[in-house]
Amino acid sequence: MASSTPSATPRVRFRVRGRSTQPDDELPAWTRKLADGDDAGFFGPGSAVWAVNGALPTLVAGIRALLLQTLHPGAMAGVHDHSRYREDPLGRLDGTIRWVATTTFGDRRRATEASAFVSRLHERVRGTYTDAAGEPRAYAASDQELLRWVHDAFTEAFLGAHEIWGRPIPGGPDAYVREWAQAGRLMGVEDPPTSVATLHAELAEFVRGAKVDERVVAAVRFIRRPGLPGLTGWLYPILFGGAVASLAPEYRCLLGLRRPWWPAVTLTRLVLAAGERMLGRMSPSERHARMRIARLGRAAPSPGI
Repeated sequence: MASSTPSATPRVRFRVRGRSTQPDDELPAWTRKLADGDDAGFFGPGSAVWAVNGALPTLVAGIRALLLQTLHPGAMAGVHDHSRYREDPLGRLDGTIRWVATTTFGDRRRATEASAFVSRLHERVRGTYTDAAGEPRAYAASDQELLRWVHDAFTEAFLGAHEIWGRPIPGGPDAYVREWAQAGRLMGVEDPPTSVATLHAELAEFVRGAKVDERVVAAVRFIRRPGLPGLTGWLYPILFGGAVASLAPEYRCLLGLRRPWWPAVTLTRLVLAAGERMLGRMSPSERHARMRIARLGRAAPSPGI
């Protein structure tokens, strides 16, 4: 009677947008290419940007950033007129994840090219909108005002979510704002904020011109229920509740949102902790960046040679 070898137990693989237990050969090509390049990038290990942008609270920060960005009528007009977020929400999400990861973990050439690519996509994003005072205004995605608003809202959202659910930031919150200003410069933002105080002052000034109309209501409704598939779709209501709970009360009021009656911050913390246990603390993007940096270190000549 022939003996048989028990088959190996299949490994369960988990994947949440931007995080995965997949082996390297199943990861997107752009993630694997982060191991290529000739320098450590604009930030590097030990930076505030790596600590914040590489951590799982970014899953909540992305939702928080989208909610904030709807408050600028020009930005909202651009999304309404030109974005396909309703037809392809995952495509838009993956594009944003790719830019964030490449800018954060890629070498300087790759980070610069990724930002230039996004800027080229935005060249056709232009039109008109009615501001909060009822006056017609022209907009273009390359306008300093819109570039600055998107950068500031992103920075505030990622920093704010990390301060609630993340680990200590090397150098503190100001270090993150100061370092991430480089990403703003790559996108064309002139003199982006470099401190938390300046960031919050700019946002407060922007929000004075906020306009909540039917476009904003529709966008918030979609952000609440985007119809994501799989594990992300099951967990999304908790993450959305956490994002809403984490917003400053004045932003929630403008958006017509109420803080959830249930313990959204605590449940979000539990979801993120479970996610970290399944997916690990280090994202595939960071792992490949560290491979690049280790290779460069091995290739460096010894002192005196």
